[in-house]
Parts: sequence; structure tokens; C-alpha cells
Amino acid sequence: MSSRPYCAADSGHVREPYVRPSTVGQHPTVVTDGRALPSDTMSNAQTAGPLSGRTALVTGAASGIGAAVARRMAADGAAVLAVDRDAEGVKALARDVAGVEPVTCDLSDLDAVDALPAQVDVLVNNAGLQHVAPVHEFDPERFHLILTIMLEAPFRMARRMLPHMYDRGWGRIINISSVHGLRASPFKSAYVTAKHGLEGLSKVIALEGAPHGVTSNCVDPAYVRTPLVEKQIADQARQHGIGEDEVVEKIMLTPVAVKRLVEPDEVAELAAVLYGPASASLTGASLTLDGGWTAH
Repeated sequence: MSSRPYCAADSGHVREPYVRPSTVGQHPTVVTDGRALPSDTMSNAQTAGPLSGRTALVTGAASGIGAAVARRMAADGAAVLAVDRDAEGVKALARDVAGVEPVTCDLSDLDAVDALPAQVDVLVNNAGLQHVAPVHEFDPERFHLILTIMLEAPFRMARRMLPHMYDRGWGRIINISSVHGLRASPFKSAYVTAKHGLEGLSKVIALEGAPHGVTSNCVDPAYVRTPLVEKQIADQARQHGIGEDEVVEKIMLTPVAVKRLVEPDEVAELAAVLYGPASASLTGASLTLDGGWTAH
């Protein structure tokens, strides 16, 4: 069982390190309901890109997909609020990337979720956790925790931030879902339930937000090389009674035509399409990055 809730969707194969483009300009102060957040990390040079002058909030930002998306958005000029319960992880990200502000928050604490900044232009719901067990042995408390972090928290954040987006006539909600938002796998009842629910929530927001210039979409990767998936491998090996090396080859990669794991930076690049210059009519969609899994 993985105990780290803020690593993201099902998560590939390590490429060259992410290299942030050289940047120019300066980031505005992020304001949260009238209170200015400390902005020393945002005073460094940043790119004047498609998100220049906008504020983004990314959950599960300490590692994996969340960190990759935060880097990409900062490179595109956003003031990025990097949210995670891993305080040291998001502080390290902020030290490394200009324009990132660390925000420590446990998304299972719904009062803390409701206190997150409301003045956000791009919300990226990425945080997630996994628990592998058959339904008849699945701990109900664990099931509740997964749905709280992966479905109720995204609903509450959208509910809080949509009025600001509506007022500005522009907003983007990007849900890092999973191929498990479109397909099911055994032993993952809570995760599959949460991802299917997130897909439905995203579509409702797309319909409601369209008259206000707000789009809502899901990104659906197959397994991505993140801490969440690395911890899953041992759980799957135990459930199936096979070695960990066999889990990747015989379980994770069996449904996909492209026999490799997805990279976090690949997910970030697809997410960038959803807030980029061609994104105005792209809403209510589920964009797969699944190596052909759903082609079956």
C-alpha cells in the first residue's frame, strides 16, 4: 500500500533531466483573499508566456506529475502555488524553480482545502494515492480517504475558485485523471471509483463554465514513472504472487501497445495544451496518454 497521497495519477522510463527555459520579466505578487503571499521565490526572472499575469494552483506538486506540471506552468509565466502535504518537497521545488510558491496542505483536511486561495486562474487537480486490495478486504476508512483526496477535494477547490474565474471571464481546470478513469482494473476499487467520478465532475464543470470562458478537461495517462507507481509495484507483486519485475512487464505494460511507462514531463506537455492559445474550445474532453490502452 502506498501511504503518500500527493504523487498523482497512475504513473515511465527516465529521460534527460527537465531543463527550464531561460526566463525574463518578473512575477506579480500572489494575493489570497486580500492577503499577499510571501513572494521572494516569485521575484526571480520568469518567462512572459501564455500564463503571464495568471495564478495557477497545482496539487500533489512535491514530486512526479505535479512537480513537472508546476515547472512547465512557471516556464509559461504563471505564479504557481505548489500544494502538497510534503512541505520539504514543495520548498525544494520553489528553491529550484522561479515563480513557484510552496503551500503546505493535507487535502484530507477539508477545512484546510476550503482555506486555499480562491483567486486562481488555472487549477490542476493532480494529487492522488493508491491502495491495492480486493473489494471484500478493502479497508472502508482507506476507501473514504481516497475519495476525499481525489474527488471531494477537487470539487471543493473548483467550487471555491470558479467565482474568480467567472469574474475574469477566463479559467482552466485541468484534472490529472488516469486511464483508470476510463477503464477498470482489479484490486483498485477506490482509485477507479475516484477517477471515474473526477471524469464526471470535469464534464459538468465544462458545461457550466463554458458561458464564462472556463474550460475543464481530464488528462488520462497510463502508468507514469512517479513515486506513487513505484510504491504500487510491491503491492501488486504481493497481490498477484509474482516478482516486482514481472509486475511492470506482465501487468502494467500488458494493456499498452507502446511498451514503456509514461514520463511526467510528457503529461505536463499535454496539460500545457489545455491552457494554451488553442484551448478555448477544448473542454469536456478526456485526453488519453495511454500508449494505446483504450484502443482495445
